[in-house]
Amino acid sequence: MENVKTSNDLTRRHPFSRDILWTLGARLLMVASSVGTGMIVARWLGADGLGTYAALSVASGTAIQIGGAGLTAANIYFISRDHENLKPVFGNAVVFALVGGSALAISLVALASFAPTLFIGIPLRFVAITAAVIPFQLLVLFGLNVFLARGRVGTFNLLDAVGQSFVLINAVLTLVIAGAGLVYLLSLNTAVGAGMGVLISWLVYRHVERHQTGSAQQIDVRLFKNMVRYGLKFNVSMASTMLVFRIDLLIVNYFHGTAEAGVYSVASQGGLLLMMLPNVIGSLLFPRVASMRDLSGEFTAVVTRHTAFLLAIAALLAIPGAFVLPYLYGARFSDASVQLLILLPGVYLMGLEMVIVQHFVGTGLPAAIPVFWVTTLFFNIALNLMIVPAYGARGASLVSTLSYSLIFALVFIYFRAKTGKRFADTFILRPIELRPLFAVAARLFSLTGTKTA
Repeated sequence: MENVKTSNDLTRRHPFSRDILWTLGARLLMVASSVGTGMIVARWLGADGLGTYAALSVASGTAIQIGGAGLTAANIYFISRDHENLKPVFGNAVVFALVGGSALAISLVALASFAPTLFIGIPLRFVAITAAVIPFQLLVLFGLNVFLARGRVGTFNLLDAVGQSFVLINAVLTLVIAGAGLVYLLSLNTAVGAGMGVLISWLVYRHVERHQTGSAQQIDVRLFKNMVRYGLKFNVSMASTMLVFRIDLLIVNYFHGTAEAGVYSVASQGGLLLMMLPNVIGSLLFPRVASMRDLSGEFTAVVTRHTAFLLAIAALLAIPGAFVLPYLYGARFSDASVQLLILLPGVYLMGLEMVIVQHFVGTGLPAAIPVFWVTTLFFNIALNLMIVPAYGARGASLVSTLSYSLIFALVFIYFRAKTGKRFADTFILRPIELRPLFAVAARLFSLTGTKTA
């Protein structure tokens, strides 16, 4: 168990900080792959092509998030609290991925067929190709989270990075080398995604057989019911999060077309890039909180203080970085810079919320958290429908910042009520915690200078 009384765990040679660094490095490689893919699609297929590609990614990602019943989190929660649940949790997850994932894929195609205005300008076959990989994407997510819950962070990062790298490789092969169109890129993505789902499931199966012996059931219906009960609460929160993050792009696409949606997708990607650090920290904090069962919130507060400091630096660096976007994507993406600047304040607050909410996710997930997210979702959709028709993607950026600010305020107020932690206790790094950070930075700078010399 972690020593939650230690206030500078993140700056020492500590497994948690080490896991953060390794995971952040893997995420940076994955983001580079995603950005590279977006640049290639934008350059070879234009803003319309990128808008179509982004809208399909949003549609499939939203279907997985909503239809996944929160089992990605339930896997982590139940395995972290009791490793004897390893085999039945994985067995339950595989069955759900294959059966539920197939139902999700069919539902997405049916939605595109019977409500084509939601996918305006996107051929039905593109939706069908994208939907076909959904069961395998669920297998990937469930399998990776088993490794995360087991503390196999290196395996988790390696497999996640390899899967994401194929997105860039596929874009290079189909668009740059073969000179083919978007349909070939989508088809290759689906084929590779299916292969990754099978591979990761096999690796998890081997891990389970090696580390859990005895009479543990492969499928446990009673445990599955508990997983679904927890997962549905989590799913309400995460589905609302996904919709708040992504539905604005679909609304922009509906009112202003794929070209403006393509530009906005670049700005949104910049915001998601900044959220990568708190997302990594939150994903690693969750299983620790679940295993520690720390109701005081002390360890979560320590982690949040460090996150607030580091994320503030990243946000400041993003201001000049926003003006580089048109040079990377082309002159037609010049407004992405303004849109990203509007997003920045909200992105910072959302990043802090991503970390602090892990206290509740890891201690049973009270009903208040899903309620907060549903409230924020309705707020977000209502404002988008009021503002986007007149102000386009810039209006969507403003609505996102307001929505992120709202959920941050709701979660922090609840955290303070449950733990007694004040604002300064939760977000302001203490002097004793600053010194080790500066020492680490000085060491890194010294090593860099030595290598350069």
